[in-house]
Parts: sequence; C-alpha cells; structure tokens
Amino acid sequence: MSSVWRVFQRLAVVLLGIVGVAQQARAQTSVPYRVPVPLPAYKISVEVDTTRGWRKGGTGTLNFSQVSMSNWAAGGQSSLSLLGLANVYLHYRGPQHTFDMSGDLVYGLLKPGKARMRKNDDRLELNARYGRQFTEKLSYTAQMNLKTQLTPTKSLEKLDSLLSRFFAPAYVLASLGIEYKPSEDFSLFLSPATGKFTIVADRGLADAGAFGVQGARLDTAGVRVRGTGERFREELGAYLNARYRRGLGQNIVYQTRLELFSNYFHNPQNVDVNWENAINFKVNKLISANITTNLVYDDDILVPIDRNEDGIPDDRGRRIQFKEALGIGLMYKF
Repeated sequence: MSSVWRVFQRLAVVLLGIVGVAQQARAQTSVPYRVPVPLPAYKISVEVDTTRGWRKGGTGTLNFSQVSMSNWAAGGQSSLSLLGLANVYLHYRGPQHTFDMSGDLVYGLLKPGKARMRKNDDRLELNARYGRQFTEKLSYTAQMNLKTQLTPTKSLEKLDSLLSRFFAPAYVLASLGIEYKPSEDFSLFLSPATGKFTIVADRGLADAGAFGVQGARLDTAGVRVRGTGERFREELGAYLNARYRRGLGQNIVYQTRLELFSNYFHNPQNVDVNWENAINFKVNKLISANITTNLVYDDDILVPIDRNEDGIPDDRGRRIQFKEALGIGLMYKF
C-alpha cells in the first residue's frame, strides 16, 4: 500500500508541474522579449464595477379608470378615478459600505356619480439606510423611515370633521440592527433597539387622543380641556423588516414587505403589523398594471365601527385594516 501511495504522490507532482508549465506557456506571447500578458485571473470584471458607486432614478405611473352608465337596467353608478404613483431613489454601493435613500408618493382621486370629487389614497413615505458589511451576507445597519400624508382627510358624514392631515399622523421609525441579505431579491433586518415615534401635529386631533397619543385631560364636568392633549408619543421596542422580490413570469414581478414592531414596555405581545404586497405587470415600455394590498394592525389605533350596521359608525375599536387596489395606466421610468 505504501508503494502505491508513493506512486500516486509522484503522479500528482508531475501533473502539477505540467499544469504550471502550461500556464506559463499560455501567459507568454509568441513574440520574443515582449512583457508577458497577465493571466485572466488578474483582470477586473467590468460587471462587478458597474454595481458600485452612485445610482439614481425613479418611476412615475398614472392609472385611470372610468365607468359611465345611462338607463342601465341592472343598476350601478358612474364613476371616475385617477391614481398617481411616484418613486425616486439614490443608492451607493461600495466594497463595505452601502447607503440608500428613497421616496414613495401615492395619491388618488375618486368621483362617484354626481358626488363631489374626493381622495381615496394619500401616502408619503421616505426611507434612509446605511449599512456596513462584516461578512458577505451580514451587515451592521442603521435606518430611518417616515410615513405620513399630504392633504387633509375629512369625514364623509360630516364634511367639517377632520380625520387626518399632513403630519397628523406621522410615524417615524429609527432602528439599529443587523441585516441578512443573501441576494438582491431577499433581505431580513432585525433590530433589538428601535424607536417608534407618533406625531399628531393637529391640535384638535391631539386633544381627541387620535392615533394612540394621550388625549386632553378632563375637567370636573367631564369636558376635555383644550390644548392639553399630547402631540408626540414615543415607544421603544424590537423591529423586524423582511423584503422579498420574485419574477412570476415574463414581465411579471411580485414584491412583498413585512414590518413587525413590539413595544418592550406596553403590551409587548400585541405586535404592530404592516404587510404590503404588489404584483406589477409590464405590458410594454409605457403601459403597465399593478395589484397592491396593504394590511395594517396597530393595537393603539382605534378605527370607526358600525355595530348596528346602519351605515353610520357608532363606536371605535381595534380592527385589522386592509386595503386593495388595481390599476392600469401609463408608466415612465427615468
């Protein structure tokens, strides 16, 4: 057995020598005295370089739908709706450092029948993120998220009743944690130290205790004392953010984002949930379609409830909030 092993070792040495000579011969040129050409292993890939540095861009989409009825026996209502979506981004990719900024704006208008035009969607979201890699797939990450709206929202039953407006509410998340990103299509961010801040800039909404802030105190007669409601609420807890993207076919892309937050000091078992899903269809360079859903649950937010089912809210309570939208329209990418 030892003699066989020695023969195997000698064959291995001979093979390595042949490979070395072949590589040296390939590195040389047929013209004498010319400097040898570097081996391909020392060349820098252009594809790798293009993924680094600064990148910027965005998309704009305009969705339109219209239904017109005249003497329609089956019944129904004419309607007109318009939905605009915009996204801009700025990315930096380095050997170890990454920086991302993005902004998303969604605004929709609806005109049912002969009623007045009113909005049916209004969202503004800003994100900033910094990461420093310490392994190929893991990085220390700090990120900040802001969500609010642009224009006031009023009650359909009482047009003089304000439900929300710009920075009433506004939600800010500031997180420090670790991100796991094995590919460009999936990332998982976990933060044990996240501050969640709720801002209600409107005095009337703050006094009413809307969106989870402490309402105005009551006097001896049980009437709210104007101007005593809190406009700011802070929470400290754990935060999880998972993102996934997958192509479902030619020109069809599915994207999802799940956010979970648990307050360490107030009912930590009641986890705040924000789950967004989108399926985007690209018909051609200009025409696109999309289906989006948004599920929200926040234990601190009370929503109107119609207990006697007469069409008029008569109470408020904790409920799962859900929204779905389908749009077909024009898209411009820059």
